[in-house]
Amino acid sequence: MYDFQNGLYEWLSHQKCCDIAGPQSEPALSEMASFKPTKVQFLPKLGEKVTEDTLYWRNYKVHIYGPHSQEPIQTFTRFRDTAYGGSFRGDGKLLVAGSEEGLIRLFDVSGRVALRQFKGHTKAVHMTSFLSDGLRVVSGSDDLSCRIWDVPSGAELSSIIEHTDYIRALAPSKLNPDLFVTGSSVMTMQHGHPVECVLLYPSEALLVSTGGRYVKIWDLLKGGQELVSLKNHHKTVTCACLSSVDNKLLTGSLDRHIKVYNSSYKVVHNFDCDASILSMAIAPEDEVVAVGMTNGVLSIRHRRHKKDKETLTSRRRRGPSYRVFVKGKNFVPRQDDFLVSKPVKQYLQKYDKQLKSFEVSKALDTALQMWTRTNKPEVTVAVIIEINRRGTLKNALAGRNEESLTKILNFLLKHIFDPRFSRPLLMVGDIVLDLYREVIPQSPVVERLLQRLMEVLGREAELQQELLQVLGILDTLFASLTPRKEVAALAAPPVDQGSQLQAA
Repeated sequence: MYDFQNGLYEWLSHQKCCDIAGPQSEPALSEMASFKPTKVQFLPKLGEKVTEDTLYWRNYKVHIYGPHSQEPIQTFTRFRDTAYGGSFRGDGKLLVAGSEEGLIRLFDVSGRVALRQFKGHTKAVHMTSFLSDGLRVVSGSDDLSCRIWDVPSGAELSSIIEHTDYIRALAPSKLNPDLFVTGSSVMTMQHGHPVECVLLYPSEALLVSTGGRYVKIWDLLKGGQELVSLKNHHKTVTCACLSSVDNKLLTGSLDRHIKVYNSSYKVVHNFDCDASILSMAIAPEDEVVAVGMTNGVLSIRHRRHKKDKETLTSRRRRGPSYRVFVKGKNFVPRQDDFLVSKPVKQYLQKYDKQLKSFEVSKALDTALQMWTRTNKPEVTVAVIIEINRRGTLKNALAGRNEESLTKILNFLLKHIFDPRFSRPLLMVGDIVLDLYREVIPQSPVVERLLQRLMEVLGREAELQQELLQVLGILDTLFASLTPRKEVAALAAPPVDQGSQLQAA
């Protein structure tokens, strides 16, 4: 705060006059032999906590992945906040997804624009799904309500407000279009822990609920009686699904394990993943298993058939001499090996190419383009710092017309009070004032912007002074509240009892 205030006072009290520098020719030198790109430092805003999760979830999208290419074949980006609970219709032509903003969007898989937007929830919608008739959508929200929507008209058909907590689990019936499970509809079962997922068997006689370390099976025909309680995971069980063959139950947990249960609910197989598991789905005929993890990775596992296993085992294994000539990417060189590294081609941004050719004015113009100065102001400031390091910032700012000077002043007005950019931008304002002091009255637009900048800087200087006074008062208050250490008085040395007896 103190450095910013000193720089602000110096900028405001700057009164020296100087001649107007006309357009100066930039040095006509050859391009650099070795050029390092401009280093753009990413500085978080004040109060913003930057983590891996915030960086990953900054782009709100829904991706559709291909089963073999493992790359997105379709992307929907019409979300202003985090998207949740995407699910397909039975024919695979429509997709519905909720969001943090409380809206439910319906997409055509072959298009990009939302066909419908269902409005009615007041909080985030985490669960959405089509009913078995394909003409209605059911949603569960954090506003403690479950709503049913009509796909052709987009109207709300009914609302269920029986819940007393967030709805984070939803399972529609595949046989009855009027039956779905959200935790409490016709009957209520007490799981004992926050319910993460519910799953309905195809026969609609059994219900699976996961929460905490437990996976519980309920008999709906007996009024929701608990049949089995499984405790094979070490952490919270977040998802569950059923296989198409033999209806085997698969559960995923935060302990990074996927358990496979048979019809008697015994673990017959186990998968290990690289990170904690959040969601899981299995393709028809059990060919592909997709797992979403906390590190932002979507893991896709393909089923290996018996023919493939037989061909792998029937192949004749070559000896070690073959591996000597065919080295994979995991090959570890020895100490005596001489490594020959290939030169990596360097791709430069447009402003870096202009800086490499010593075209500092054009580089600054490129950094001041609308998209860059609006969405990435740190790039513009980094270019300014690099030009100043070369000692050519005054040349880059000189000889500008009204339009380009207006861009610079608008950028100063918007970002000069940002603690991340205040020091270099105060220097830019100082140079602009030196260069264009005498010609400013000729342009009413520039004069108005500069006058506005001076007024805003004056208010900021007063605010900084008041903050310093408050800081001094707080320092005095904290110093008076600090407990003082009392110096203990030196105690007299104890008198020996033997000497007292002798004296008596």
